[in-house]
Amino acid sequence: MVTILIVDDDAHIRELIDHNLKREGMHTLTAANGEEALALMDKTAVDLVILDVMMPHKNGWELTEDIRHAWDMPLLMLTALGESGDKIKGFELGVDDYLVKPFDPQELVMRVKALLRRAKISVSQVLTFHDLHIDAKNYLLQKGSLAISLPPKEFDLLFKLASYPGQIFTRSQLIEQIWGLDYQGDERTVDVHIKRLRERLAEIGTDTVRLATVRGLGYRLEVRP
Repeated sequence: MVTILIVDDDAHIRELIDHNLKREGMHTLTAANGEEALALMDKTAVDLVILDVMMPHKNGWELTEDIRHAWDMPLLMLTALGESGDKIKGFELGVDDYLVKPFDPQELVMRVKALLRRAKISVSQVLTFHDLHIDAKNYLLQKGSLAISLPPKEFDLLFKLASYPGQIFTRSQLIEQIWGLDYQGDERTVDVHIKRLRERLAEIGTDTVRLATVRGLGYRLEVRP
């Protein structure tokens, strides 16, 4: 599942963007300023950042420079300023697209999808591996005529791993991205959910994918030829 980081000091703007992106099946993280954003990015894999210009502690220009020094991902800048000079500055620093407030939420969603496509990051509601389909709209694991409905957390965990085949995710990364930063439980809940997902995959009779344990690190989804 795609993870979008929303950085804006206006809580109403964060909530508006968060609501519209979640409706499209995307996972979101939010930060009120650049310092909070960088702290999140140090711990969590992010696919795209939406950032405001005028923020306390670390503004959008400074945040853009910091991100470009350490990461390579699409950046969409939001600002109340409509001057062409501000747009030019943003593009020179490495911003990929620019949207002026107030904006149409649907336009923002379309711009996010376009940036993800350019970066070849899937926003599909269905992931397909040969004869196995993972359907995010209906929370289904499907092979041929057989379909299994998964509980939300199990599905979110499977979809996250399946969105990045071969990539290793640590338990702490999965906890933060699936259960949230305020989760108070044990990281071993990831192991329990992985065990259940392996049982689901066995139940549906697929050998197309497997959930592999990477000792000392975490888990990854492997696709068999």
